[in-house]
Amino acid sequence: MALSLSLSPQFGRMVDPQYVLPNDIGVAMLDCAEAFHLLSAEERLYAHYLSRACWYGGLVVLQQTSPEAPAIFALLSRLFRSQDPTQLGEVAHSLGLSDEEYQAFLVYAAAFYANMGNYKSFGDTKFVPNLPKEKLKQLVWASQAFADHPKEMEALWGRCAERMFSLEPTQKHLGLCGQGTSTYFSANCTTEDAKLAQDFLDSENISAYNTRLFKTKVDDKVNYEVRLASVLSDDSQLDADMSAKIKCFEFGGCFFTVTRGDYSPLLEKVVENLKKAQRHAANPTQAEMLSHYIASFTQGSIVAHKEGSRCWIRDKGPIVESYIGFIESYRDPYGSRGEFEGFVAVVNKAMSAKFARLVAAAERLLEELPWPRAFEKDTFLKPDFTSLDVLTFAGSGIPAGINIPNYDDIRQTDGFKNVSLGNVLAVAYSTQKEKLTFLAEEDKDLYIQWKGPSFEVQVGLHELLGHGSGKLFVQDDSGAFNFDHEAVINPETGEQIRSWYRGGETWDSKFSNVASSYEECRAECVGLYLCLNKEVLGIFELEGEDAEDVIYINWLNMVRAGLLALEFYTPESGTWRQAHMQARFVILRVLLEAGGGLVSLQHTTGRDGKPDAVVSLDRSKITTIGKPALEHFLRKLQVLKSTADVAGGRTLYETYSAVTDEKPQRFLSLRKTVLLRKEERKLFVQANTRLEGKDVVLVQYESSAAGLIKSFRDRFREDAEVLEKCLLEMAQADAHFWES
Repeated sequence: MALSLSLSPQFGRMVDPQYVLPNDIGVAMLDCAEAFHLLSAEERLYAHYLSRACWYGGLVVLQQTSPEAPAIFALLSRLFRSQDPTQLGEVAHSLGLSDEEYQAFLVYAAAFYANMGNYKSFGDTKFVPNLPKEKLKQLVWASQAFADHPKEMEALWGRCAERMFSLEPTQKHLGLCGQGTSTYFSANCTTEDAKLAQDFLDSENISAYNTRLFKTKVDDKVNYEVRLASVLSDDSQLDADMSAKIKCFEFGGCFFTVTRGDYSPLLEKVVENLKKAQRHAANPTQAEMLSHYIASFTQGSIVAHKEGSRCWIRDKGPIVESYIGFIESYRDPYGSRGEFEGFVAVVNKAMSAKFARLVAAAERLLEELPWPRAFEKDTFLKPDFTSLDVLTFAGSGIPAGINIPNYDDIRQTDGFKNVSLGNVLAVAYSTQKEKLTFLAEEDKDLYIQWKGPSFEVQVGLHELLGHGSGKLFVQDDSGAFNFDHEAVINPETGEQIRSWYRGGETWDSKFSNVASSYEECRAECVGLYLCLNKEVLGIFELEGEDAEDVIYINWLNMVRAGLLALEFYTPESGTWRQAHMQARFVILRVLLEAGGGLVSLQHTTGRDGKPDAVVSLDRSKITTIGKPALEHFLRKLQVLKSTADVAGGRTLYETYSAVTDEKPQRFLSLRKTVLLRKEERKLFVQANTRLEGKDVVLVQYESSAAGLIKSFRDRFREDAEVLEKCLLEMAQADAHFWES
């Protein structure tokens, strides 16, 4: 059931509200001035060059998102380098564009920068300018950028305008051939192609994280190019590990050629700035970490990136924290390839002290989780867990918390780090009562009061003890097991373990497109389950009635999020577009299934006469009905994950992910209500750092679409033309792969 189109009185055209952004979208500045000014001169230089590396690497996301994204970026860059938003606005008004139309363009440009492309980072839905195409063309033609370079601007418009506005069915969402758009793959790649390629990569022990897949057909013979991201594009200067991989293979009746050099010009800038940052590292471990990252991006080696990640884990309690590389696989339709991401942040000592106490209690708390000891890691490797104020977060979006690295082998043996992003939490989850949807009136004040503190607790538990818990049963290439395969009993069946991971197999490669959401669901369940623990609440300085309110709001927030998740479900294809939101819908289903009046969903009519809904939670039944239901479900999730039971895991997860219109919930009907009353996620304006002599200064911007645009204009001002040329050349070289 698609949301019906409505005629926009402002623009006189049919607008589907799913694919445009409102002019009053929230825009928030990530304030990091206090933390930044406490840094020493060396720390500021380290943070500056790391930030530059992150921002250059973040441009890779344009190439990973859509065929038109690089050209749109270049078009916007040229417009706003020639005239700032105020000056361009004067041109717009002289052409007869209304204030609303010009603001719609500014919102589009700001959202494009914030998402590093024209698809939402949270939900993978395309967004288009909310003004007529011809009016935007008039503005481009009347701009100073066009006056200075008419041929170049006309060519840029020709390269991106059609797809910028297009809402063809396969361009509305990210996805594989026939289902959506993805530049991780050539346009002719299907799920079957992705599966075959993954089997090939596993057979050669090649990670998919920094790859893309391109398919061609010659004389009825299928050829695949697996392209590795690297600075180097030829076979010189290769280490032994990479030399063995850069060649042609025959597999599954097809030919696979492994090449490198993807995103080379951008990664060259990343490496250049990592080398500069290395001169200001606080200790030898940081310097070694950056050496491995430099080798990884230069050669295309995930092995080197893993070594850098091990150093990163060993670098305990740095004042300036950073991680960079091909990290999260949420936006790969197959679930294996990592999007480029890089962040730089400064420690928040007060909140970090709470997380340190949580880490200290972690081993005791892990014993509370509802699976046998054999299903937990042999040793809990106590990680760093810090609260940070973000200085730089380059990529398609900014999370509230992070648990990395994502490499299964490192997490099992070396450990991980947890990061809570304090200045993101401070602004992202602030709520106005009048904009609170789907809650009973009597819950709203309590929700506003305790949502922030409850989310701090949930993020802490989710990252540390959710993602940080659980063992994968593995048999390595030598035949050795990391568990007693004859003695360990499956608590769900009472029988011996019958399946496990083989050498080269990982959680992502086995569970592919369900892996990310399944793991987020497991981590969210751990957070809900352990927030009932009084010791946990005490760590966050919560007790008595306050502690009970935080438990209630945390659980209420989760069931409300499960309803809001319906926005991210696509009925036409029966697919979910966002891993976290699918996870929250699954949890809502589990708690509804528990029965006993724990959770209820009501279809109602709002004061405006339009469809509405109310979700409610009986707080007296959280421990008596909710906890046992979650305990049973969470144990199933962990056992299926530990044992690499792909068939069982998929069946369980996809059953709870199903969206139907069956009574009593009628989820498809509720989805229309959710879309009707949705509020867009905030856009974040980030600071820049600038060298002034030997010092680094912080430049912050206003909380507006114009402020966000100015931040990007300034970010690449020195070499904008070179970067635009690189992006356009890379996109042009690959253009034939996106032609159907």
